[in-house]
Amino acid sequence: MNTLSSQAGPARTKRITAPDIMSRKGQTPLVCLTAYTTPTARIMDPHCDILLVGDSLGMVIHGLPNTIGVTMEMMILHGQAVMRGSETAFVVIDMPFGSYEASPEQAFANAVRLLKETGAQAVKLESGPTVAETIRYLTERGIAVMGHVGLRPQAVNVEGGFKAKGRTQAERDKVIKEAQDSEAAGAFAIVVEGVAADLADEVTRLVSIPTIGIGASNTCDGQVLVTDDMLGLFDWTPKFVRHYADLRTQISTAVETYAKDVRDRSFPAPQETYFAK
Repeated sequence: MNTLSSQAGPARTKRITAPDIMSRKGQTPLVCLTAYTTPTARIMDPHCDILLVGDSLGMVIHGLPNTIGVTMEMMILHGQAVMRGSETAFVVIDMPFGSYEASPEQAFANAVRLLKETGAQAVKLESGPTVAETIRYLTERGIAVMGHVGLRPQAVNVEGGFKAKGRTQAERDKVIKEAQDSEAAGAFAIVVEGVAADLADEVTRLVSIPTIGIGASNTCDGQVLVTDDMLGLFDWTPKFVRHYADLRTQISTAVETYAKDVRDRSFPAPQETYFAK
């Protein structure tokens, strides 16, 4: 029985698996959003194939300037929250900066901790030039791995900022090689972030596993956005974000109205107050 969502939105009875995700190559696009808390995971779960507990939580939830300061403890805390709020979506958790680069053995120990302590089903690694060996090491030991090529947020200090990739031939060759190496090493899917559209198209054609685009191309096998971005909670968002709501304005208006009601003593009203019998 296919448990994945489709355009018709059939009922799902069990969690989506990594093989389910792989089977969607070239089929109905995979729906993925970031999730960091139990209430939002509960809302998104019926609509998403994949929930990504992204290290973007450092910026979105904790106000950090980038993802470098995110710790294992932060990822575990939010991963546990998302698992409590989801029932059917496939849950992937990012391995934070510094948790997998030193050696495959280090990566394995930290990946095992993330999966054991959260219950998530897979980890995601940014697929730099040395990561294919690590992906192979993990997958051979029973850990499902999602790769990540193109713009790599954890490399912000080397790159000097969040810069789109694939505008030169050298960059294109690098992204393609890292995608192919990730697939060959056993990754079940690859996030393709911040690359020229035709490069995303080429990567999608060249690998036999699903590509999940973010700031890439609509021909990718799926799409992911930072949920808080698409809900309009921030003043600024990247070019590739479409706003599906303006919650920043709605929340601000609600808080402003609440503050007024408190100050003029119209809240709480009698219907919101307990009285002695």
